[in-house]
Amino acid sequence: MNMQAIADRVEIEALRAEFTDAAMMRDRPRLAGLFTPDGVLSMPNVPVEFTGRDEILAGGERLQAQWDFFVQNSHPGGVQFDGTGDTATGRTYIHEVVRTLDGRHEGVNFAVYHDRYQRTPDGWRFAERVYEVRYLDTTPLAGGAPGTVGEPPFADEATPAVLERTAAALTKNGFTAEILDDVAAARTRVAELIPAGASVFTSASETTRLSGIAEDINGGDRYDAIKPRLYTIDRATGADEIRRLMASPDVVVGSVAAVTETGSLVVASATGSQIPAYAGGAAKAIWIVGAQKVVPDLSTALRRVEEHTLPLEDARAREVYGQPSAVNRLLVLNAETQPGRGTVLLLREAVGF
Repeated sequence: MNMQAIADRVEIEALRAEFTDAAMMRDRPRLAGLFTPDGVLSMPNVPVEFTGRDEILAGGERLQAQWDFFVQNSHPGGVQFDGTGDTATGRTYIHEVVRTLDGRHEGVNFAVYHDRYQRTPDGWRFAERVYEVRYLDTTPLAGGAPGTVGEPPFADEATPAVLERTAAALTKNGFTAEILDDVAAARTRVAELIPAGASVFTSASETTRLSGIAEDINGGDRYDAIKPRLYTIDRATGADEIRRLMASPDVVVGSVAAVTETGSLVVASATGSQIPAYAGGAAKAIWIVGAQKVVPDLSTALRRVEEHTLPLEDARAREVYGQPSAVNRLLVLNAETQPGRGTVLLLREAVGF
């Protein structure tokens, strides 16, 4: 290999490194200047294609304006020169971590840039870069941009995009998922879902209490409400009857401690009274879930139970019952195998713990 060939390879390596640096620094004019005047930047997986430096500059600025954060690592592949030595082809291997500001796109990917290089009076430039994704993982990311990483905001309401993603994941996992505006809409929808005369158990839930759904069910005569019946049974002599009534109603109505963006429901309980019906004892289950209960994944859901829900419930239990609460039973519903059995009503507003 002669000295010119070595110099050309070094310059092309510097060109590829400069591209990643300009992208990371969001320096679009510098990045656009790395292309020939009629160069092409094509990303079919996005999908976008920009031709010429002006389009690359403007298009790149539109894309970068959507980022919450973006990290790109590049690993150079081979370079092949043509017979004249003024053009060449090569590949660059890419590892990226990205999240958009609206939360609709995030994850990790491995990709390849298929490159054509052109020698110009200003040095080697890209004649074309074609971006091909080889691996994509859209699992919600636990981290964030600098200054945003810390304790999860367990009381913050999920964005519309996150609610849509969560509903889609729940549906994929066999649940019926609906997004409703507020508790008023939930009260109406619950009344539509439960047939008159059905035996209905309302589990202990601040969501159903605060929304008025528990009173709608237990305070009227439209349903065979189980909760009022339990208060009339002697707990010493009627323990078996109480257990059976709670475990296998026609419908159980309640809430959960958390729902994940990957489509799982997490239930925490001190006594376990709602667990049998939730897990499968009830013919149908309806869960009303406030927008603040949506979390990225199961590990975050368990943190929400311990760090957010339990302290609030403990304070309530001490005030109402004169005794502390605890997470003595924990149920994770990853999927529903009986079509139409489990309905999750996701609200756009916060309610409950």
